[in-house]
Amino acid sequence: MLVKEIVDEKHPFIYEYELATKARAIMRNFSLRILPVTDKDKKLLGVVSRGTIMIISSSISPIKVRGIMDIPKKTAVIDDDAFQTVKEMIGLDEWYIPVVNSTFENLLRGVFSLEKFVEEKIKTSPEKLAKEVSEIMSTNVIACSPEDEVDKVWRLMQTKSFAGLPVTSKGKLVGIVTQKDLLESGTLMPKFESAKGRFRRPAKIFSIMQTQVLAVRPSVKAIKVAKLMVSKDIGRVPVINDEGELVGILDREDIAKLIVKGER
Repeated sequence: MLVKEIVDEKHPFIYEYELATKARAIMRNFSLRILPVTDKDKKLLGVVSRGTIMIISSSISPIKVRGIMDIPKKTAVIDDDAFQTVKEMIGLDEWYIPVVNSTFENLLRGVFSLEKFVEEKIKTSPEKLAKEVSEIMSTNVIACSPEDEVDKVWRLMQTKSFAGLPVTSKGKLVGIVTQKDLLESGTLMPKFESAKGRFRRPAKIFSIMQTQVLAVRPSVKAIKVAKLMVSKDIGRVPVINDEGELVGILDREDIAKLIVKGER
């Protein structure tokens, strides 16, 4: 399978000279994880991620996209092998990467994601997802508390490269908070802008976390979780025991690892 078979060619992008506030609006409105950045000829220059866009706190910021974009850790070419690309993405801890027509012209063709890869393999190779969640979940789970300050959790997400964290109280799962929640709540972490207005009471996680959490038991099959991730557009699913205690977590990368295991 080649990258071009499952690339999202309709994924939004933005020009380098446009305002960062426009990039934030696009990412918020379309629930995007990354936004490719191009020049006027649609040559790929960089990407803007959710973590980066959260530094823009003002709706009238003059910062241009070129001032906040990053160089992609990995860029795929349209004719690359999809399995090899996914393996490299897993190694880099990247769930979404830009795709170009060739390394010479470097013209943006779309975005390749673990999500689309998993969705395709659910249809064509469901047998690869026959293991139980307990066999592939992460058990050393970092969680936060409803009383934690949003700034503290945001910094933790940035430091550990987490896109979301389960929220627990006395060991039991009570919610989940993601970068998407932080972005949509308007509780952003400015770096480039004035500190004006920063001295109000810090927001707490309980004010923005999701309390209706989709969680599974350790005995559930991986394919059920994969289907849940695709149908609900969620990147991670907490794993709980019969008492509601958090015992693990499973994300898209864990599912993708299971699919590519043994592939050359």
